[in-house]
Parts: sequence; structure tokens; C-alpha cells
Amino acid sequence: MKTKAVRIYGVNDLRLEEFDLPEIKDDEILARVISDSICMSSHKLAMQGDKHKRIRSDLSKTPTIIGHEFCGVIEKVGAKLGGKFKAGSKFAIQPALNYPDENGKETLWAPGYSYQYIGGDATYIVIPAEVMEMNCLLDYQVDNFFMGSLAEPVSCIVGAFHAQYHTQNGSYVHEMGIVEGGSLILLAGVGPMGLGAIDYAIHNPRRPSRLVVTDIDDARLARASQLLPPAEAEKYGVQLSYVNTKNIQDPVAHLKEINKGKLYDDVFVFAPVKPVLEMGDTLLGRDGCLNFFAGPIDPAFSGNFNFYNVHYESHHIVGTSGGNTDDMRESLAMMAKGELNPVFMVTHVGGLNAVAQTTIDLDKIPGGKKLIYTGKKLELVAIADFAEKGKADPFYKTLGEICVRHKNLWNKEAEDYLLAQAPDI
Repeated sequence: MKTKAVRIYGVNDLRLEEFDLPEIKDDEILARVISDSICMSSHKLAMQGDKHKRIRSDLSKTPTIIGHEFCGVIEKVGAKLGGKFKAGSKFAIQPALNYPDENGKETLWAPGYSYQYIGGDATYIVIPAEVMEMNCLLDYQVDNFFMGSLAEPVSCIVGAFHAQYHTQNGSYVHEMGIVEGGSLILLAGVGPMGLGAIDYAIHNPRRPSRLVVTDIDDARLARASQLLPPAEAEKYGVQLSYVNTKNIQDPVAHLKEINKGKLYDDVFVFAPVKPVLEMGDTLLGRDGCLNFFAGPIDPAFSGNFNFYNVHYESHHIVGTSGGNTDDMRESLAMMAKGELNPVFMVTHVGGLNAVAQTTIDLDKIPGGKKLIYTGKKLELVAIADFAEKGKADPFYKTLGEICVRHKNLWNKEAEDYLLAQAPDI
């Protein structure tokens, strides 16, 4: 079986290639990838090459397939797995395998980083035995593919909320999760992952009573407020405020005033920017927990943090990278019930040919998630540009008209049209 895939050979050396996949073993699965959304983590992988923590061998000799937010269809099942999986079934995948090495030590190996024959930016892949062994190949029942790709980033958000913790004086028990009915602030929180966090904060059962979201870009804040308006949050008992802190002389005082003069129980930092991190520190109330969600590229990244308050005010810090399989299952279940709608994360759509440059330039391309249909040959185009591009191209004219019918968001009708009409890679 031949596949077409984007493989990494080193720093910013991503190549779209066609090559042979090996025959599957009795404990492996052959699958067809339909969609993959490009993660900032893949951009960091491109920037770091062999230095990335999830790389397990010399990339120049054993290049790996990139992409870890993918969804597709099982094509062939190894003889030992026939009772549990079947050809034709749709799947989503939890890439954080936490698989032990030969010494029993937990590793960071993951599809999209560490494997030659599995990754999201490919037409066909071989799913290795450890994915099934760790229960990371998940049945996917939703009637589209793009939500399956978005389930992985949503699971990262779910995991981050679960990783928060708080304590009580005199007890060593860590109570996990955000403070229910407490105050939560998301700093730099209207990027794609921030939008997902707002959605989850409002609609999961353990929710705050006050949610404040900051950014320094009026357009991004306006889009967030349109997609997830304060009125929607109020239905669930959440007072939601969006704040542009760019021109506020004393943003900490202003944000404290919004919370009725109090500091915050839970703080999430969505940008690896020193002043933003340090603002998060100053916004923590007693027993407050700061989640440094955005992973930096610079391994020497650091910021000032008040350790007097760590000692006397019980301030806590957590950092999460990815979710676990339970987080993924929670994401899929909430999406299937319509409780979460991560589609507003998607702002661009393209084909496999667009992956390499998009991944390298991801930090410079505005907007949210870049959704890739791996079997298709399409340049990366913003949904907002479909109509303009449609003046010269009937394909984008129709795609634009479909999206207009769905509030200018990506949707199943658009996906069905693209899969039927776009040229194959």
C-alpha cells in the first residue's frame, strides 16, 4: 500500500512524499486519514526538529509523519484485533499514548511526532499495536470527520481544567478541577484553544460563576463575543466578560474590579509571553491555581513568580500538555450531545499539499485552526475568503454559499461538498 504523507527530516524540513507502507502485522491496523487539524505543537516540532521531546531517533535517517489531530476510516484489521475493530468504522485517536519503553519508563512517544508510519498528515497509515494496547484508538460515531479532528485539541482543554487543583488549610488533599461557582480568567484567551476553553467553561457541569476573557485584539474579541456571547453564558449561570487590556493603564486593577474587587480562583495563560504570565501571577487569589497552558518554543522561557505568595497564599502552578484518553472520551461525548461546538475553532481549510508550509508559517497566519483534508489537493484558504475567491472559482463560490448558510462556520454540508468535488492529491 502506498501512502502520501508529510514527513519531517529536521528543522523546518517538511516534505510531502509518496512511499510504501509495510504490510500490517496481526496486531496492527491499516487506516485511511480523512482530516487533520494543524496544531501549534506541530509548528514547534518543525522549529525544533530532533530537539523536540517527542522525537525518539535521528529524523534525517528515520523521518516521521507529522500531524496528531486526525480522524478517518479503518481499512484493514490485523488478525488478532478482529473482535474489537472492523473495517469501515470511523475512528478518532488520542495521540498521548504514555507508552512505556523497554525499561518500563513512561515515554512521550506519540503519533504525529515519533512514528514512521502513523501521523495525521497522510492519506494512509499503519496504526501500531501500542495505540490499541493503550486504548487510544477510539470509535467515532459523529456524521462528519472534522469534529473528530477537533476532539484532540478539545481533550487538551478538558485535561487542563481537570488538572487544576485547590486545597484547604490543615489538609493535604488536593481537590481537582476549577473552583465550582468560583472566578476564572483566561488570559490571551480568544485564540482557537481559548475559544474551546470558553465553550467548555460554560457548558461543562463544573463551571465558574464568573468568567473573564482577555486579549489585545479587538477583532478577535469581537468574534469570540459573537460566537460565545455573554447571554449564552448567562443561561448557565456564568457572568462572562470580554476585555481588551491593550490600552488599560492598570489591567490588573481593572480585572480585579470586574471580579467585584477580588482576585481569581483559577487563571489560565494561553500565550507563552512573559508579561502575560506575570500578570496571571498577580491575578491569583488565595489558594488560586495558575495553568500555564501555552507551551513555549524557547526551552529557557521563564518569568517572575511571587513565591512569597506560593508559601503564604497557597498559590499553585500547573502546566498541561495534551489530555488523556478519558479527556478524549469526555470531549467526544459532549460533542456528540451537542454540548460543545468546537467548529468555531476552524478558520481555514486546505489539502495535504498545503501542510508543510502552513505548519512552518503557522505562527504568522492569522485566525484559528487550519483544517486539512488529507486526500485532497487544495491551497490553504480562509473561510472568510471563500466568497472573494469564488468570483473566479466556482468550487469556492459554492463552498462560500454553503458556509454562509451556516453562519460562516465550517460544517458537514461543506465537508461533504469538498470531499466530493475537490481534486484528489
